[in-house]
Amino acid sequence: MSWKDLICLCMVIVGVVFFLYGSNYYDALIGWTGVYLAIAGFLMKIVLMVWESLKGSEKKENG
Repeated sequence: MSWKDLICLCMVIVGVVFFLYGSNYYDALIGWTGVYLAIAGFLMKIVLMVWESLKGSEKKENG
């Protein structure tokens, strides 16, 4: 597992923890921060996968 994958995974885990903390203590700011952090972790992983795929296809074309 690369360090980029670990960062994405940590963002999602911290986001879920923030969301659960915010929902249990009725703190909307922390809860919504957790939701956005988890979404950002998923989107970051998808963007990295697309980027690596495009970078790999460029090497094959130039090859």
